[in-house]
Amino acid sequence: MSRWGPGLLVLTAPLRSVSRRAAAALEAAAGLVSGPLYVHLQPGLSLAAPAPVPAAPPAGPELLRALAALYGAAAARGDLDLRVLLGPGRRLARPPRVLLAQEPLGAPGPLRRGLRLLASAAYGCCPGLPALLLDPDLDSGADPDLDPSADQDSALPSFSDVVVGGTFDRLHGAHRLLLSACCLLAQHRLVAGLADGDLLRHKVLMELIEPYELREAKLREFLEDVKPSLRYDIVPLADPYGPSVTDPNLQCLVVSEETRRGGEAVNKKRLENGLPELVLYEILLMKDPDHTQNEEEKISSSSLRHRLLGTLLRPPRQDPALPSHPYVIGLTGGTGSGKSSIAKLLGQLGAFLIDADKLGHAVYVPGGPAYERVVAAFGAEILNEDGTINRKVLGAKVFGNEERLKSLTDIVWPEIARMVKEQIREADAQGKSVCVLDAAVLLEAGWQDMVHEVWTTIIPQEEAVKRIVARDGLSEEAARSRVQSQMTNSQRVEQAQVVLCTLWEPEITRKQVEKAWDLLQQRLSQERSK
Repeated sequence: MSRWGPGLLVLTAPLRSVSRRAAAALEAAAGLVSGPLYVHLQPGLSLAAPAPVPAAPPAGPELLRALAALYGAAAARGDLDLRVLLGPGRRLARPPRVLLAQEPLGAPGPLRRGLRLLASAAYGCCPGLPALLLDPDLDSGADPDLDPSADQDSALPSFSDVVVGGTFDRLHGAHRLLLSACCLLAQHRLVAGLADGDLLRHKVLMELIEPYELREAKLREFLEDVKPSLRYDIVPLADPYGPSVTDPNLQCLVVSEETRRGGEAVNKKRLENGLPELVLYEILLMKDPDHTQNEEEKISSSSLRHRLLGTLLRPPRQDPALPSHPYVIGLTGGTGSGKSSIAKLLGQLGAFLIDADKLGHAVYVPGGPAYERVVAAFGAEILNEDGTINRKVLGAKVFGNEERLKSLTDIVWPEIARMVKEQIREADAQGKSVCVLDAAVLLEAGWQDMVHEVWTTIIPQEEAVKRIVARDGLSEEAARSRVQSQMTNSQRVEQAQVVLCTLWEPEITRKQVEKAWDLLQQRLSQERSK
């Protein structure tokens, strides 16, 4: 079935029944939309009424439980951009292209008419939008022991100004529940601190965290869609406290059970600054039913980043000058990143391997294509007694000297590239469909022009230092200097189609590589079928 674009789903059942109905309702609606699925909750509303009047759902614990059920069901799908609206009043950021309702009772004509009237009055939707009624079997009708009046439970506390903080990377269901709670508690202003800079340094797979500007834009769009009546101040956090310890107008800090201690630290700082303590309002963490080994049990951004490993992060290069066969993967990564182990696994899966480091050794041997020019450029003192080039002595001559290093690479890299192209032709002659160029300097040398996709391996700097010390017997200082002289993980990731990480057990790495290989085969199969 074709998809309509963004959609607006109206749910009129009692809030207490949402938990039971959420998964089925979202499953049916998600198949009809692409882009955001907005949900308008209005228990007890009759769409068949002559002029249904939009209203915000009652702000109580029952609403929070309904929100948790909806965002939990959306998280289980993984690809659904769900936004549960907490109050009408403005046009939505992504105007709906289709209207949906889960109200099986009544004649379809009046229900569709009421749905269009409601959407137009609440969110300025075009009155001629398609209006679809979901399968009545998805809803068992009114619950015998529930009625709309049962939703009038105790109200949530309210505060003029509320504050919350987080990374808010890849805005997921738990974020959305947390932010929705903030919107329900705040009556005037919500201050959202967005972690940046050094606060990100120790995050798992921090290189895959979205840029601040993108996270800020997504956060603002979500908040302004969900509750347009509030003022939103989104500020970068360079330390764990931000404005929470200096703003005298703040009254409440929204926390989770794992950030409560941070909230207590905020209050200690406020007292030191002569400010009153904030009310700490705690939200329960959302469990992730799909978490796997090395992922957190809660829904978290780090788990989502982990699931990005091995997937296509950006489209492959489209270069008409690049032969379509064999398909060439450029595999790169810093020293200690585990690149060689990944290359070996790809070879076991059927890839033709080209080891650029081995080719690099070949260009230096006496009679090799770069031998005479390297000796002429750097002198006979780089030679061993048998006439071979002592690469350690040569390395010492160019280390830390950009001009000398460029002189060397200008000689060596073009020769290695020529040999790589010969190897790619050999792979084609052997009938290999995938060729992997294993090259630590792939990006520095500009060899990405020879490949269809760049795959990079990353590892935290401290782990890389430990591995180099253990493998090469270097001091920690020397190992750190070696790592810091290379391109950073973030620089590699910015240019990569696929990212892999060997931080965990070998079995985890193997599964990542198999996942990346399987997805690659799917892409190649789709390309061949065009």
